[in-house]
Amino acid sequence: MTDLRTLYQTDYAAWAKRHVELLRARRFAEMDIEHLLEELGDMSKSERRELESRLLILLAHLLKWEYQYPVLSERWREFEGRSWRATIVEQRKQLAVLLRQSPGLKSVLSETISAAYLDAVDLASKETRLLPETFPARCPYTAEQLLDDDFYPGASAPSDANE
Repeated sequence: MTDLRTLYQTDYAAWAKRHVELLRARRFAEMDIEHLLEELGDMSKSERRELESRLLILLAHLLKWEYQYPVLSERWREFEGRSWRATIVEQRKQLAVLLRQSPGLKSVLSETISAAYLDAVDLASKETRLLPETFPARCPYTAEQLLDDDFYPGASAPSDANE
């Protein structure tokens, strides 16, 4: 039998398949526990990184929507925020899927929103050229608002009639 530590380095898929077999057979003593723990830890980190990344983009677009959209709509009436709206819709959908597939992430949602918010302010500031002080120091949106398809801060969502 191939040593599992070597298999981990040479054929990850075979290593993972072998661990499934060992778990089903309850042969825990034969498992490569060190690498298994590393992989499980990385899976959690990866999901949290995705959660934070999607929240960062969503938050930045909501901030742009609230703080730049009203100014733009006065200067360029033809601008209806369609690209921002599309990004907001996409990020909300991806967040819903992520939270459905990994419900354990709900327990870290509030802290992840807080962690992503300062980066979202930085991104929104750079993209809009509005000073960072333009935006609230703390996230003004609740988790429920962020995930609510009908929530658009400060201005109503443009209608789908022209799309």
